Formats: sequence, structure tokens, C-alpha cells
Amino acid sequence: MKRTHHCAQLTKANLGATVSLAGWVDSVRDHGGIIFVDLRDREGVTQVKFDSNLRAEAAQLKDESVIGIVGKVENRPDAMVNRNLPTGEIEIDATELTVHNLAETPPFPLTDVGGDKVNEDLRLTYRYLDLRRPKMRKNLAVRHRATKSVRDYFDSQGFYEVETPALFKSTPEGAREYLVPSRIHAGQFYALSQSPQQFKQILMVAGVEKYFQIARCFRDEDLRADRQMEFTQIDVEVSFIDREGIYALFEGMLKKVWKDVLNHDLPTPFPRLAYKDAMNRYGVDKPDTRFAMELVDFSDLFKTSNFKVFASTVAAHGSVKAFNAKGLADVTQGEITALEEVAKSLGAKGLAFIKVENGEWKSPIVKFFTDAEKAELTKRLNIENGDLIFFAAAPWERACAILGRARLDCAQLLVKRGKLALRADQWNFLWVVDFPLMSYDEEKGSYAATHHPFTAPVVEDTGLLDTDPKAVRGQHYDVVLNGMELGGGSIRIHQPAVQEKVFKDVLKIPADVVESRFGYMLNAFKYGAPPHGGIAFGLDRMCALLCGTTSIRDVIAFPKTQKAQDLMAQSPTPVTAKQLKELHIQTVIPPQ
Repeated sequence: MKRTHHCAQLTKANLGATVSLAGWVDSVRDHGGIIFVDLRDREGVTQVKFDSNLRAEAAQLKDESVIGIVGKVENRPDAMVNRNLPTGEIEIDATELTVHNLAETPPFPLTDVGGDKVNEDLRLTYRYLDLRRPKMRKNLAVRHRATKSVRDYFDSQGFYEVETPALFKSTPEGAREYLVPSRIHAGQFYALSQSPQQFKQILMVAGVEKYFQIARCFRDEDLRADRQMEFTQIDVEVSFIDREGIYALFEGMLKKVWKDVLNHDLPTPFPRLAYKDAMNRYGVDKPDTRFAMELVDFSDLFKTSNFKVFASTVAAHGSVKAFNAKGLADVTQGEITALEEVAKSLGAKGLAFIKVENGEWKSPIVKFFTDAEKAELTKRLNIENGDLIFFAAAPWERACAILGRARLDCAQLLVKRGKLALRADQWNFLWVVDFPLMSYDEEKGSYAATHHPFTAPVVEDTGLLDTDPKAVRGQHYDVVLNGMELGGGSIRIHQPAVQEKVFKDVLKIPADVVESRFGYMLNAFKYGAPPHGGIAFGLDRMCALLCGTTSIRDVIAFPKTQKAQDLMAQSPTPVTAKQLKELHIQTVIPPQ
């Protein structure tokens, strides 16, 4: 049966026309001699009436059954007009009915309100039903429009879309990989690509100059609301570009996507914040700047304090930091305990705080403070009645992280009390830049690349690679929106000598390992690698923010659960002994 229209298309302009529609039964209403059906397809709903000629056939219909109808477009009676529907002024007087499939009763309501109250595992088990809900259909439509907008943008900028292999080689120094055994090469394995990083750099050597890809990537990581084992990223690499060029390019892409999808004009350029400033002010390298509560350093104030915990921390080259959770003095003991437990999980011994109630500072540590110290705290933190002050005394990075997490948790407590509004449609984009190129692992006694080993150092810091690698800034940049990292990238090392130096002299990777993992790349660079840089941008995370949801599972058609399972298809599953034999594999199941 060929449809002449979709179910959101017909209006009074079509009165008298004979039309054909098809879709799912959204609801059935029996009004005595006439049966009314709301017929739904992907685009919307149209009311269909079945009079005495088709009443018996229509009476068998159940919600979610699939039907096709032919009928004539008529005016609805004035009392039945639905102003909330594009088709609300008309109905179809059916002359033919085809029942394609009668549906069983769904295991949960296929409405947004009803479906949201259902356990997510049940929704994922019946994902094909969950995707019929209006909100989920809208999410898929938003994802489609956003992806198309990205493709159109990069096409307009002269980019080639190039597909890179999903089957790559194992690079165990990165995130945990999915290994794929080779049937042909016994005992050898591919790895599912964690990102197209090395391939896209090779494409620059190949002279492609402007590459992008909507790339599927795979990482065997613990799952959460913003992370899946297989995910999609907007992957970009450009030759003859610097950081300023990357910023302008991606701000242009985001501006187009937000305009195409939400009809919202993003202001550009985005603010920029150095990594060290982000940590000092917000305690995290992906700050949510929709609210203040900034961290303040008090190391100078407490270096000679009578409070020995603070003074000894400063003497050991640590930091004493604090922030004001304004208006949160009504925090409960249970909420304080929860905040302390999180702080302890980040390495704190506790979480010192001061409540300011009825003009009184309430805390066991206040007795150690001098009047001058209290006055300075009041001045720098703008302390007023009803405020709650949190402190951390620890090595700088840990102190930042402890208060950074407490800041976010306090914001949620203030939102819960109606004292803070965090609007999902407030788009606070920023670039976080000047990350340290290297981090030092105290346990291993060695350096590790903060981003990845292909990131170029800031030019003026290059000489420090030999003397103080921790002080070297990388040409790395992250795009952050409302506390979520949407993407990150860098200007790459393009000189083979510098890349070898990073591998061998700084990261201390043995020469044979460098050769086995990266030899082909270093060899390619010897044949004329242009300066280049790029970025990988999370399409799933971007779509989640566009849809106003906190979970990327809501914008992925068939996601895995937090236990890495597909409940609908019931995977993963065991395989047969014959399959394992062909792959030269034996399995050892650990005892339960």
C-alpha cells in the first residue's frame, strides 16, 4: 500500500481529497457506532474514523498494531478540534482498512512520562518499543540533523570524508582494547580501533590535507552515563594549520550545528582558559561555568597559621584552598557525610567546613583562626550569613580535585533546594588550553603523555624536554560545554627526530618497542610530513546535550548497559568449540 501522505501532513487545505496513510495505532476509542483511531507514523498523528462499514474490522485493533487506510479528508466537528496537533482540524473518513500486524500489549507505556518511569533495563530489552516514544524519536531525529550539519559544514570547507580501518594493531599503552583473533595468522590479534589517530596523521603525510570522518571507535572501559564501549566521534585532521585555525574551524562547526538543530546563534569566539587556571578556579579541567563558587587559594594566608594542618601542608609545598557554597548552610548531616566520603575517595583525610548561621561561624577549626585570618577569609570569599565554606589542604592537584568535585556536588544540592538554576539551554562553551605535555608517575618513576605521545610541545617550551619535561606545555586543547568535555585534540609533532626523542628520551620506550608499534609512522614522516593538527569530538555527547539529556544512551539507537550488555539481542554470548578452534583459542573461565 503506497502512502500519499505522512501522519503530520494533512490540513484543511486537503479537504475532500482521497488519501492513503499507514502507521501504528496510537489509540482506539469506541464511540458506539463509530470507532476513532489515532494513527501514528514517524512524523506525527492523524485521527481516522471508521463508521458502520468498517466498524467490525476496526474493533479488533489494539494499540501499536500496524495498519494502512484509504479515506477522505473531512473537517472535524468544532467540539473535536485539537489545536495541539498540526492535523487537529481534520480527520480521515476511512473507506479501506488493511491490518498488517496486530500487536500484543506492550510491557510498558510508550509515552514519555510513562516510559521514563520504567526501569532502563526493561526499556533496553524492548528497545524497538522504547524508540517509538516521542522523546526517543525526537532524539534520533536530532542526531540525524546534527550529523548531516557536520557533514555539510566540512564539505563546504573543502574536507574529504575518508574511512579508516576498524581493525588495527594493538597499542596497549592506551585504554583497554577489544582484541580480535586472526583465523589466518594463528596466535595473532587485531585490535578494534580506539581512534583513527595514527591513520589520520598518515593521511596528512599522504597529502589529503583536510580529512574528517564520522568514526566508530571502541574502548573496553567501565561504562557510565557519558561513556560507551563503542561510540562515535567527529574526527578531523588538517595540514598547515595552527591552534588558532583549529579554534576558528570548530567554532564554525558548532555554530552551524546549533543553528541548524536548535535555531540558536552561538556567540563566538569561545572563551579560553589555561589548564592551570581551570584547576585553580574550578578544580577540574572541564569546568561548568554556569555558576560561580570559584576556588580561592589561601596558602599565603595559612603558611604561619596556628592551625597546624594548614601550616604543615604549605610548608610541604602543598596548597590550602577553599570555596563558598553560598546559601548552603542548611546542609544536612547526611549530605555532609556524603560529601566527605567523596573527598576521601579522592585522597582527602576529611573535608573541613564552616557553617555561617545566625552570624556565628560553626566549625571545630574556627578556634585555630586569628581575627586577621577570619577577616581575610570573609573578604576573599564574600562570606555572609547562610553560607557554607569548604577547605582542602593537600598537594596542589589533589586539593583542586577534592574541592572541584565538592563544588559540583554542592551545586546540585543548591539546585535541589531551588537556590541555583542550571539551565540545560545555557551554552557555556570554552576552550581549555596549555595542558602539561607530560605527567610524572611517582609509582613507576617515569613520564607519561598527558594526552598522547603525538602532541607537539609549545614551541617556546621545547628546550625543557631535556631538563624539565613536567614544565613543558603541550599544544593540546579541549572543547568544554557545561562541565562536559566534548572533544580534544592537538597540534601534532611532524618532525621524525622530535617524535623519536619523545618516544625514546622522555617516555623511555625501548627502541624495539618504538619500532614495532610506531616504526611505519616514523618512516612515513621521513618522506615529507606537513605541520598538522586535529581534534576528536564526541558526537554522542554533543547530541545528548542538544537533546537535554544527561545520558548518551538516550541518543544511541542500541546502546549497551553499564554492565556492557545488549539486553535486546542478549549479547555477549558463549561461542561454539568449533569457532574457538578455528581461531586457535582456548578459554579459561575463572571460578565463581
